[in-house]
Amino acid sequence: MNQTRRTALKSTGAFATLVSLGLVTQSQAQAAVDQASFQVKTLEDALKAIGGTPATSDQVSVVSPDIAENGAVVPVGASSKLPNTTEMYLIVEKNPTPLSCAFMIPAGTAADVQTRLKMGQSTNVIAVVKADGKLFSATKETKVTLGGCGG
Repeated sequence: MNQTRRTALKSTGAFATLVSLGLVTQSQAQAAVDQASFQVKTLEDALKAIGGTPATSDQVSVVSPDIAENGAVVPVGASSKLPNTTEMYLIVEKNPTPLSCAFMIPAGTAADVQTRLKMGQSTNVIAVVKADGKLFSATKETKVTLGGCGG
């Protein structure tokens, strides 16, 4: 199944709607979505998978600890003050698969996400935001004292 990124994003939203209505199970929806973007091995490939190199913006922020005691559960978040934010991605630069998560932001929703990620070593956490069809980013370094991704 060879899909473009745009087609994959559209199908993800469609399947999320079908799951919420109870017409399809979550496992059926996950099986149909192209997961290739989450399998890339380099930062460059991760950026390419989400649409290209973003411009740095002071309207995007990364929330991550300066020092993480345990790389297995690092609290990470991102927020965007840019109008018309539709997508947010969290990338952990030195992880074996850098693209960690993607969030689709519905219209009228605050562009603020929080999660926990694994980090194998000290690295940059990059938040990439899509607003008005353009990509913007912010970066923050997090030092890890005990590895979580195989370390």
